[in-house]
Formats: sequence, structure tokens, C-alpha cells
Amino acid sequence: MFGVFSILFRQTNVIWIIFFAANGAITYVKDLYPKDNASHENSEPIHQSKKASARDNKTSVQSLRRRRINSPINKVIVCESANPYNSLTEEVCDISLKLWNSKCEILIAFAPFVVVMAAFVAFIIWNGGIVLGAKEAHVVSPHFAQFLYFGLVSAAALLPWHFTPNRVLDLFHLSGKNKTCGSLAVLMGLGLSFVAVHFFSIAHPYLLADNRHYTFYIWRKVIQVNWMMKYMLIPLYVYSWLSIINILGKSQTRIWVLSFVLSVALVLVPAPLVEFRYYTIPFVILVLHSPSIGNGKLLAMGSLYAAVDLSTLVMFLFRPFRWEHEPGTQRFMW
Repeated sequence: MFGVFSILFRQTNVIWIIFFAANGAITYVKDLYPKDNASHENSEPIHQSKKASARDNKTSVQSLRRRRINSPINKVIVCESANPYNSLTEEVCDISLKLWNSKCEILIAFAPFVVVMAAFVAFIIWNGGIVLGAKEAHVVSPHFAQFLYFGLVSAAALLPWHFTPNRVLDLFHLSGKNKTCGSLAVLMGLGLSFVAVHFFSIAHPYLLADNRHYTFYIWRKVIQVNWMMKYMLIPLYVYSWLSIINILGKSQTRIWVLSFVLSVALVLVPAPLVEFRYYTIPFVILVLHSPSIGNGKLLAMGSLYAAVDLSTLVMFLFRPFRWEHEPGTQRFMW
């Protein structure tokens, strides 16, 4: 029901419906196939091994699992820090096989999600595309730089998590444990980011024309202040995303992190206009699934948010201005 309402507000929210349905299905299938602590060779569904396990001391644990299966949607946000897989490839292959073997049970358990997705496909066919309103102004574009903007904005908004001396040292030590893989990851990130910034950085006409929005000034006075600045920001983009992925990896499985990154890309890359409101949902999901931090850091971050909100209100209420070509009062806004 909430998924349907979210699509009415913004069509790309269907990506987040798929994201939560997919991760819910993964959690669901993990309960159907409980694994050995040392290895995950046991792929016998729990309902088939019920009799064999009813006589040992695991009965209460499996009963808890069965109760949890009855409510798969609420388990989407449950953290699983103990990852039994040795690599992302192994995790993806193992879970994909189990999803396929349990496809009937999963389709029944997640039928409401399937109905919403089918209705959305029908809407696209009827509408002739995903865009409503001014379709010519919202043409799907390969705006890969938008993906980088989100990483930097989110990391900056979560300053106590990502931009502290200890955090920088943690990432440095992590890359030092496996210098070859760490160096390759950083070099690949820098290379792909350079390609995204150089070839797929889009300046939408709305961004260039509307000086009421803060993104207008960020684009002109930061990103485009000179020809080098957009390239100088690349290390910050790469650092932000590496930090986000590392932080999420401490409390989420690898496949959850991968699905989150892909979902962010699917939502943001096709959008040609730079708008911070596009970042709201992935940012909230990022915060909810990041490890907890101390009360002092939370207080500092809350104070920073309050200062930004107060400044925004002051600018909006007390710094109005006028356009020469259009009557009426204009005001600054996000």
C-alpha cells in the first residue's frame, strides 16, 4: 500500500519497492535454508527437516525462524553482520540458486509486491513512458555524475561517520591489508569517476536558468568555478563512496550493499536535473542501515542540521528578490 502511494509521488520509487522486495526475499530464503555455522552446505528447506530437528535443542530457534517467516517484510531492515560467505560472487551465486529453488514460496509470500510492479508496468505501457508532465524536460539521460554527487552530499551530511581523522585512517589501514585489491579499487574508482565527470556531467537548462535554487549557485560557484574544479572533486567522490560502502559493510551483507548501490544508480543516473530532493529516500535508507554512532556525534550532527535549516529559513523569509522579466517576489530555496 505504501509502495503504491510512493509511486504516485515519484515514479522512480518503484526501484525502492524492488529493492525492499528483493532484500526481503533474500532474508526469507535464508530462513528457509538454515546454514551450518562453519559452511553453508545444508540447503534442505526448514519445512523438510522439521522432524529431524524437533528432537534436539534447536527447536525453539527454528520456531522463532518460522514465526519470522510469517512476517518477511518487517525483516528487511534486520542486520546480518555475521557473513558466512567468503566473497561477493559466492554469496550472489548461492542466494540466486536458493531463490530459484524457492521461487513458488517467494512469489506467494511477496505477491503484493508483484501486483504493484505489474500495475506499474501496465502504467508505463499506457503512458508511453515513465515520465508524467513535461516529458521533453525530463528525458532519460546517462547522468553518471549524479551518482557521484549523491555520494559526496551524503557523506558530507553524515560528517561524523565519514570525515574524521579516525575514519580516514581506518580506510587507509583497510587498503593496506590487501594493497593489490585496494589499489585496483581506488584506481578503478578514479578512472570511472573521471569518465563520468568528463563525458556524463549534464547541465540541465533548469539548473542553469533558475537562480532561486541553491544548486544553481553550487554548480556555478563550486563545480564550474573553473575548468579544473570538477576534476579536483573526483578524489572526494571516490573517498565518499568507498567510505559509504565500507560503513554499510559493517552492518549489512555484501549483497545488500550491492543492491543498494545499484538502486541508487538506477534512480539517479537517468535524471538529468541535479536536485537534492532526489537524494532524500536513498539518504534516509543509508542512515537507517548505517552502524550507530555516539551520542556526542549525533548531537553535533543534529546541531549542524538545525543550523542549516535555520539558515535556509532566514534566506527564504528575509532575502527575497525580484526578476526583471517577471513580476512578483522570488525566494531562495533548495
